[in-house]
Amino acid sequence: MQTTATPTHCPYCALQCGMNLTPAPDGTVEVSERTDFPVNRGALCGKGRTAPAVLASNVRLTSPLVREGGALVPASWDEALDRIADGLRRTRAQYGPDGVGVFGGGGLTNEKAYTLGKFARVVLGTSQIDYNGRFCMSSAAAAGIKAFGLDRGLPFPLEDIPKTGCVILVGSNLAETMPPSLRFFNELRENGGTLIVIDPRRTKTAEQADLHLAPRPGTDLALALGLLHLVIAEGRVDEEYVQERTAGWEDARAAAMAHWPEYVERITGVSVPELRQTVRMFCEPESAMVLTARGPEQQSKGTDTVGAWINLCLATGRAGRPLSGYGCLTGQGNGQGGREHGQKADQLPGYRKLDDPAARRHVAEVWGVDPDSLPGPGRSAYELLDALGTDIRSLLLMASNPVVSAPRAAHIEERIKSLDFLAVCDVVLSETAELADVVLPVTQWAEETGTTTNLEGRVLLRRQAITPPDGVRSDLEVLHELAARLGVEKGFPTDPEEIFEELRRASAGGPADYSGITYRRIVEENGVFWPCPAAEPEGLTGAEDEAGDPGAQRGAAGHPASTETADTAGVAHPGTPRLFLDRFATPDGRARFVPVSHRAIAEEPDDEYPVLLTTGRVVAQYQSGAQTRRVTELNAAAPGPFVELHPRLAARLGAAEGDPVAVVSRRGRAVAPARITSTIRPDTVFMPFHWPGEGRANSLTNPALDPTSRMPEFKACAVRLEAVRP
Repeated sequence: MQTTATPTHCPYCALQCGMNLTPAPDGTVEVSERTDFPVNRGALCGKGRTAPAVLASNVRLTSPLVREGGALVPASWDEALDRIADGLRRTRAQYGPDGVGVFGGGGLTNEKAYTLGKFARVVLGTSQIDYNGRFCMSSAAAAGIKAFGLDRGLPFPLEDIPKTGCVILVGSNLAETMPPSLRFFNELRENGGTLIVIDPRRTKTAEQADLHLAPRPGTDLALALGLLHLVIAEGRVDEEYVQERTAGWEDARAAAMAHWPEYVERITGVSVPELRQTVRMFCEPESAMVLTARGPEQQSKGTDTVGAWINLCLATGRAGRPLSGYGCLTGQGNGQGGREHGQKADQLPGYRKLDDPAARRHVAEVWGVDPDSLPGPGRSAYELLDALGTDIRSLLLMASNPVVSAPRAAHIEERIKSLDFLAVCDVVLSETAELADVVLPVTQWAEETGTTTNLEGRVLLRRQAITPPDGVRSDLEVLHELAARLGVEKGFPTDPEEIFEELRRASAGGPADYSGITYRRIVEENGVFWPCPAAEPEGLTGAEDEAGDPGAQRGAAGHPASTETADTAGVAHPGTPRLFLDRFATPDGRARFVPVSHRAIAEEPDDEYPVLLTTGRVVAQYQSGAQTRRVTELNAAAPGPFVELHPRLAARLGAAEGDPVAVVSRRGRAVAPARITSTIRPDTVFMPFHWPGEGRANSLTNPALDPTSRMPEFKACAVRLEAVRP
């Protein structure tokens, strides 16, 4: 048995913390520190430390399951794959290619996400493919593309954060969602910088801040506009920067001036003195950053909200400069890579647009198919799930658990139950997998090799440390076997490095250009930042100077990528840790102001539903909890759902700590114990979303969609509270 440690990365959040895995006598692995990886420098949260627990045979799936007489029973791989192929074939014959849907996940490696998108479009011919990352970062992505011409979670490495002067952190509780990242913000303060946290709850992250603003949920857009109004009124606009590096300022300026401080105070609950203090703290240092997370993004106006924060950065000259900028704290492990390479409804590999004829020609040539054979854009994630059982009759689902994670979850559960056929590939028997006709047990992070792209845009290599148990296969093998059964014998290899080499060609010249990245380079350089074309033409450089000065970094975005390899032309491109320092990825190199104005959330409180609900995560659980709820240590720390409410609200309800409380919305009802705390606004309740059943928070949430990103409004909806009497 191998006893040496394998350097790899955590299977959970977008930090993708480095860790070492050593095989253990029981067939799993032991986790140890890996101090050479700069994102976490050896630190791990409880989820990362306990990740091997999900490898245990009594926790994970080890045999295919098929439905017989209403129950799932073990079956052979051939039988299970034949059933899936037959189910998909029947649906296509009866309803056409778009009668089949494909739903992926932000936890899939780049190779899997790429292959799943190719499988949907080449083998199935369906346009109906999307993934759960639509629920996480899509509003920030849409706003980033509008403003900068490019979406990458962070346009700079995390290591820049301690060196800036001020960070505004909007709607993120990273002390619980990304604990190892908190050290960068602690170091920021130790270096004399300041941290401003914006959150309706006084979270563990907010407790670390120099200033905490607690706006009413769903009012982040008004807050950002009010700050920009003050920047203008106080003469803090960087006029030279705006003139030289941006476009569209006058319209954005006019929109912001309609949001005077007293008006914004009435909307948000944040006082005018707090608004003025925020502007002063943000504008006085030489450099500053705004970082957003799900709070402002998971709204039916999330794209405009993020756009307003980007406008604040642009007006103050805080984008495309050293140690400054706007960034999104991507959530899922491969949320960034997952949306770059084709499992999103409107995208082809390399972050190309599916409706761009040149993009279709390029990718079709790599795939060896006619561009006209590729379907057009399909439905977004919620719209796809909402169409199940009607327009979409069969579904192939990988690495997602929408029965728990989707908004209006009871409705989505019914839509899934109404399908003619459902096949699920997963590590564990999730709540969604329990409804399937066929369930395939697939490998997970320690049992396979593949790349992920973390929140910095750093492409990483997860390496196989142990052999998977008998009866378990990789998602790549599944897609290979299904393609063959559906008449496509070639083009779906099972070796991840072979697939990555094809992905490099498919992404070449696209916004997310991976063509200069290889497995070898990733290992040697501890990750490579995209864009990284195959070769750097003579005279262009994306490297830092010898002193490591980030001011010398020159962003590669917008440069045409060579299709030659680094061995045959030019010099090896070094990758792009810091974007936009010379130009933005727009045709003229200028960032775009986008004029936006405040508007209400889709469902404001009223007499019948007078309280606002917001949702989020706790430190010991992750996403839908399908894996973490199976880990004893994590369940001991966070055993179940709860309703967090202010003492004044609890008193009106007559609820004491631990009493069961019903939270009711227009979509459903959830019951969980009361957790009474003065750290939340009196007009707001909070529920974590990791649990199924009676305490399922997403039974309540509103699927109202952002018109641009198609992001549902998870973060704010109207509810009422009811005491649950024995």
